[in-house]
Amino acid sequence: MKAPVSAVALLLLLLGSACRTSATIPVPIATAPRSALHGSLVIVGGGPRPPEIRQRFVDHAGGAGGANVIVFAMASEECKEGGDEEVAALRAMGVDAESRCLTRVEADADSNVARVAKATGIWFGGGDQARLTGVLRGTRVEEMMHRRFDAGAVVGGTSAGAAVMSAVMLTGDERRRGGDRLPTDSSDAYLTIARDNVVTVPGFGFITNAVVDQHFFRRKRHNRLISVVLEHPDLIGVGIDESTALVVDSVGKWSVIGASAAIVYDARHAAITPVGAKILGAAGISVDVLPSGSSYDPFTTRAVLP
Repeated sequence: MKAPVSAVALLLLLLGSACRTSATIPVPIATAPRSALHGSLVIVGGGPRPPEIRQRFVDHAGGAGGANVIVFAMASEECKEGGDEEVAALRAMGVDAESRCLTRVEADADSNVARVAKATGIWFGGGDQARLTGVLRGTRVEEMMHRRFDAGAVVGGTSAGAAVMSAVMLTGDERRRGGDRLPTDSSDAYLTIARDNVVTVPGFGFITNAVVDQHFFRRKRHNRLISVVLEHPDLIGVGIDESTALVVDSVGKWSVIGASAAIVYDARHAAITPVGAKILGAAGISVDVLPSGSSYDPFTTRAVLP
């Protein structure tokens, strides 16, 4: 008769088995910091904005007669025109709004820091997100934006202004355009799910548990967001379609408004090919497609459809 396996021996056996697996250990889902109150986010996937999206931003900023909004449109080469257009739309809703087209030097000036300090809402326009972070990231204005957000201000943006929200920011570039199996001069983008292909840089980090992609369904950006999620499995990937917004409330819960939908890729419980392996793959990714009217809790992963 064989002797019973001791608890220690069983533990060593299990650990040895885990070490032989070809996949990484799934990332645990964090507990919700429910006491950590901050401002809200209105993250728009680009394209035409239904009235309810701008209205939601204004409501979070204090409403007609109470909202005070600063617009930063430096992502666009036509900063003044884009900023003025947004300001005109906000003023028509009873908002005290102003646009400033800053240089990096001006983003450290006392007058611009003071202007942000009184804002109840901060809005980022579309264009090239690298222009926006290139001007503001690491400046006194960025520091004040975070202080205002922590104090309850709403931060919103569309297209490039959505991409800058996350700590890991998609630049829109890839290292091997067209993939390894096609000529490098291919005009097609993001044809593959691959390691070390999608270029990311630090964003503003108003949302720290997710990476944001925009124009999502219209521009078929599934491959690039899945690639980034598998390379950053501690982050949720959220792709927001055009004319649609992801609203993040003061305790971090999400809701979707607008004309289309958002999609969530969650690999925090998935088994993923090891870092350094040539092939990028995973088993057990969860996917939620959230049409307008849906809600999602990134801490419990509970999704509620309309």
